[in-house]
Amino acid sequence: MTWLSARIVRMSRTLAPALALLFAPTAQAQAAQDADPALWVVRDEDTTIYLFGTIHVLKPGLSWFDEAVRDAFDKSGELVIEMIQPDAATAQATLLPLAMNASGPTLTEKLPADKRPAIAKAAGDLRFPLAVLDRFDPWFAAITLTMAGLPRLGYDPESGAEQVLQAAAKAAGKPVRGLETFEQQLGYLDGLPEPVQVRFLVSTLDEMPKMGAELDKMVTSWAKGDPDTLAVTMNEGMRETPELGKVLLTDRNARWAKWIEQRLAQPGTVFIAVGAGHLAGRDSVQAQLAKHKLRAVRIAY
Repeated sequence: MTWLSARIVRMSRTLAPALALLFAPTAQAQAAQDADPALWVVRDEDTTIYLFGTIHVLKPGLSWFDEAVRDAFDKSGELVIEMIQPDAATAQATLLPLAMNASGPTLTEKLPADKRPAIAKAAGDLRFPLAVLDRFDPWFAAITLTMAGLPRLGYDPESGAEQVLQAAAKAAGKPVRGLETFEQQLGYLDGLPEPVQVRFLVSTLDEMPKMGAELDKMVTSWAKGDPDTLAVTMNEGMRETPELGKVLLTDRNARWAKWIEQRLAQPGTVFIAVGAGHLAGRDSVQAQLAKHKLRAVRIAY
């Protein structure tokens, strides 16, 4: 899976409350497997900030919330994630006015002629009515098709690392805050020019047959704590579509690095969990921190 499908999977996780009624997870229990995802720390005299890269959808059976990750979480006074998800009703009320196109050309008509059979096939394979899909904006169609395919690949959109961390924070009485809002995350894609959205959808259709194998590869790299391979898989292809790379990766990483710099002015210990692709590659949060003369140190374990 290229960077684009990886990014869509993230946004699928973001929109899970709004789509949960459409697609029920079917993942089955598996024997536990040890995973040691990468973890970094940024410190000054009285503040410690841990940086943990998450995978937003996982198969059951990975044992990752232990060892150094659990120790860092337990030491932290608060959890910071990309976004705190709204309830399903709120998510739908916010999403649908942005994602639906009740008039004008259909989604199929917006696609290049040679891609129109592909969207009809994808809708049929996933048992999703093409007449409904045709009223979606291209960015939302890409997310919907990806979301619909995840359970068949053994991935549960409700099994991501964020859910585990938020449940642990609630149990421990730790406050949870988001770096962004639901509306902001929707706006990143809804605000893209339509030609870019169409390329977004075309890439999704092209990659659907290999999504399972590439998702497995991505999760394997994450479990091994291999951010370099993750960077290649998830991020480097953004150079091919700089509009998306700027909006979805570079600009956000820069804002988050600024947030970390400002948070260091307050004493305490913070556990930040964001998508693993944000902590990999040359535009990573760590690289953006270096511009502020701050160093993120990888924790060995």
